[in-house]
Amino acid sequence: MIDNTSLFKIGYGLYVATTNDGEKQNGCIVNTVVQLTQEPIKVAVAINKANYTHDTVKATGKVNINCLTENAPFSVFERFGFKSGRDTDKFSDFPYVMSDNGVAVLTDYINAYLSLYVTDYIDMGSHGLFICTVTETKTVSNEESMTYSYYHKFVKPQPQKKKKGYTCKICGYTYEGETLPQDFICPLCKHPASDFEPMG
Repeated sequence: MIDNTSLFKIGYGLYVATTNDGEKQNGCIVNTVVQLTQEPIKVAVAINKANYTHDTVKATGKVNINCLTENAPFSVFERFGFKSGRDTDKFSDFPYVMSDNGVAVLTDYINAYLSLYVTDYIDMGSHGLFICTVTETKTVSNEESMTYSYYHKFVKPQPQKKKKGYTCKICGYTYEGETLPQDFICPLCKHPASDFEPMG
C-alpha cells in the first residue's frame, strides 16, 4: 500500500529555476533541488517535462536556481508556476539582473542563487533530473528560505468556507447559522421563518 500523504512529510524548498532560450528569459517553480557532492560541487534539479523550462535547460545546459524567501508573495508563484513560457514572457515588467552565464536572477524575494551547468540528464518519467556543476553562487540576504510547508500554510490562498445560513425571500436579510429556529421572525420585515430559504 502507498499512502501518498506520506510524501508530504519530505522536506522541500521552493525555487525559481531560470533559463534563457536565446531570445527571452524564462523560468518556472521547482521544489526539488539537492546538493549531491562537495568536490566538485554537484547539484541535482528535477523539472517537470511539461514545462518549457525543462526543454530550454535540456537544450542549453544552463539553469539558475533562485532560492525564494518566506516574503515571496503569491503573485511570484502565479507568474512562474501557473503560466507557460511557451506563450508568455514571464519577465515582462519583472525585475531581474543577469548572472555570468547570461541567465536571469531575480532581484527580489530571494536569499541566494546558484548558476549551474548541466553535466548529466536522467529521464525520470514525468520529470527530467538534471545533474549539474555549480559555476557561480551568491548569498543576497539572510531571510528564511521558503519551504513547501510554509507556502501551503501562509502564502497559497486558502479556499473560502461557505457561510451557512438562511436568507429572507422578502427583504434579503441573512441569518447565519446551521439551523433557522422555527419561531424566528425577520428583524427587518417581520416575516416568519417560512419565508426564509437556505443560502447558496
